[in-house]
This record gives sequence, C-alpha cells and structure tokens, in this order.
Amino acid sequence: MKSRVIGCLTVLAGLALSACGTGGTGSGSPSAGAPLKVAWIYVGSRSDAGWTKAHDDGRLMVEQHFGSRVQTTYKENVPEGPQVQQVIEQLVQDGNKLIFATSFGFQDAMDAEAKLHPDVFFEQATGFKTETNLAEYFGAAEDADYLTGMALGAATRNGKIGFVAPFPIPEVIREINAVTLGAQALHPGATVQVEWTNTWFDPAKEKQAAQSLNTLGGRLARLTATTAVDGAFALAGLPPGRSRADGGARSDPTGRSTAGRPRTPPPTRSTSRSRSHRRRRGPRRRSSAWSRGGPRRRWRWRGPRRRPS
Repeated sequence: MKSRVIGCLTVLAGLALSACGTGGTGSGSPSAGAPLKVAWIYVGSRSDAGWTKAHDDGRLMVEQHFGSRVQTTYKENVPEGPQVQQVIEQLVQDGNKLIFATSFGFQDAMDAEAKLHPDVFFEQATGFKTETNLAEYFGAAEDADYLTGMALGAATRNGKIGFVAPFPIPEVIREINAVTLGAQALHPGATVQVEWTNTWFDPAKEKQAAQSLNTLGGRLARLTATTAVDGAFALAGLPPGRSRADGGARSDPTGRSTAGRPRTPPPTRSTSRSRSHRRRRGPRRRSSAWSRGGPRRRWRWRGPRRRPS
C-alpha cells in the first residue's frame, strides 16, 4: 500500500507538471523559470509510520524526481471540518497550483475550492466527488486484504476474526468485505466482527478495540489508516495478527488448520554414528582380499574372498 501511494503521487505530480507546464504564460501556468508549487494536506502527523508517513514519502519522492521543477509544502494534523477550506484557500493564495488532500473528510472542502479556482488542480485521496480539476485516487488495497483474509481463514480455529476499523467510508467497507471473502474461501462460515474507533489516529482507542476483539478467541485483523501496521496489537500486548486465545493455530500446505493436532517436534537425524552403534551392527566385512594387520600394519594376503553358497 505504501509503495502504491508513493507511486501514485509521483505519477499525479508528473501529469500535473505536463498539464500546467513550466514555461507557459497562461493563467494556470507558473511564470517562466519558476517551479510548480505543490501542497499536501495531512490529517495526521508525518511520524505516524502509516498513512500520512506514506504520503509524505511520496512528497519527498516528487522532490527527488523533479528537482528544481517543483516546490513542495505541507500542512499536517489538519482536523476534518470547516477549517479545512480555510487551509486550502490559504495554500491557493500562496501560489500552489496542485494540492493533495489525504483524508476522506477533506472531500467537501476540496470540491468547493475546485469550483472557486478552476486554474488549480486538486487531488483527493478516497472519495467520490470529481470535477474538471478535481480527481480522486486510491490504491486497490482490497487485493491485498483478500489475501490477508485467506491467511486469517486458514489460521483461525473457531472461524472468528476481528477487524479494527476507523470510519465506515466506502474504501474501508470494501476492505472489510475483501477480508471476509478471503477468510471464507479457506474457512467456510468464518465471520468478521468489526470494532469501529471513529478516528484516524488514536492509539488508546485502537488498543482498547484490539483488547475487546481478543475476547473472541479468534484471529485479529486491523485497519487504521494513520497507524503503524502492528501498532494496535503491540499496544494491546498481542503479537501481530494473533490472539492469545487462538493458541497460535497454524495451517498445513493444504490450507487446513492444524489447531488441535498434537504438536510433535521434527525427528532429529544424527550426522555421525557412535562406536556403540557400530558394535550393534557387528564387525565390518572385508571389501577386498587384501587387508592391513599386524603390529607393523603391513599388507597381508588373506586369500581369495569366499562367496556364500
């Protein structure tokens, strides 16, 4: 998901550079020789090790790829609400011709500003509203979520799976459905219980939600856009993707759960044979009529080998 966000931002910035131009004289183009100003609006902190961090990595990638042709800026920890439109308006007044908004709650403000400033390009992460100069982008995260569901379905013992989710927006619901279908593909009848945190970043709530789902006695999945992947489990004292009550069930190569089977250690194989083992097998047979013997270890003729009758 992180690589998709970075790649998407780089491509979008490149398309905007082509559309705006760097030496045109139109109202939507920077002055000759001036860099294109691009701005990002973050709902969380760049240090969240998750959603916002991935977007900021994309911003840095744009700087590295386009060099002096672009000038980037960002606003972090911008809450969803009426004040978002003020932040966008200020960025427009500062001369930014391409603006990325990275939260579903920024959509209405982006749509309103896009209508007010047709010479500015707006890119909205998640959402459904579009205009001539407003586009929506999001990676196909449901593909990876389906595979995650398959892994959870193969690993769960009782078919119960917990899912920590932020808000019931279309993208999140799509990912929950993908996890459910993937789990049911390997564990028919598996169910997914969702615990809503109603926040994009709140480690305390995520910890409480993970602990609550742990009482199911099943596997745990998580989705909180601005938190590190294993953050909720680490805070809840759980290993990533595993519940204490589940007993750490594994699956064999056929995809069937090995829960409840006796766990025996693999057989050990000795690389050397002891002398006692040789004695139990008896003396070695001579492979040739010649052998060494005597105190001086000389070769002696023992006579022709006798074949058994």
